[in-house]
Amino acid sequence: MSTTRPYSPGDRGPEPSGASGASEGGGAASGASGEGVAAPSGAAAGPPGGRQVRRLSFEEASGVVPLARDFTRQALYAWGWLPAASADQRAAAEDVLLVVSELVTNACLHAEGPDQLWITCDNKVIRIEVADRGTGQPAPRTPHRAGRPGGHGMFIVQRLCLDWGVVRTPGVAGKTVWAELGAPA
Repeated sequence: MSTTRPYSPGDRGPEPSGASGASEGGGAASGASGEGVAAPSGAAAGPPGGRQVRRLSFEEASGVVPLARDFTRQALYAWGWLPAASADQRAAAEDVLLVVSELVTNACLHAEGPDQLWITCDNKVIRIEVADRGTGQPAPRTPHRAGRPGGHGMFIVQRLCLDWGVVRTPGVAGKTVWAELGAPA
């Protein structure tokens, strides 16, 4: 697992500006609601092999962890990950929800709260990105102490994900923590 590589192997970098809420293979994947939160539209997954992108802004939002989980669950339904047809598919969807919870919680605890959540799906991999204004560097706590409460977030992310890392933009406060999970079989 990587905490230094800004992008996973084969990734061409961050989404171009304006990509939030759109799918590369078709129409809009989300629309804006009156509260600054992008809400999914429709339940169709879009063209096979198309890249779907959803964005959630946390501006002035409270209860951001359940908000992020609900937003992610809606995306998983729209993209056909839910309802799960098998135990493996159900476990993969639950892993995605857990990673979203951990990344958003870490932004709340260690980085002045999250600014935005991006979820990208290309039918093989789901990429989760949480942007915040924090200066810290997330890392699994070492030594990991399984019997003690707290401090397990990045350890969980490391164990569940194909890869993860941190992106910083020079001259811009904060960072984006990303993680990628494989699609269910």
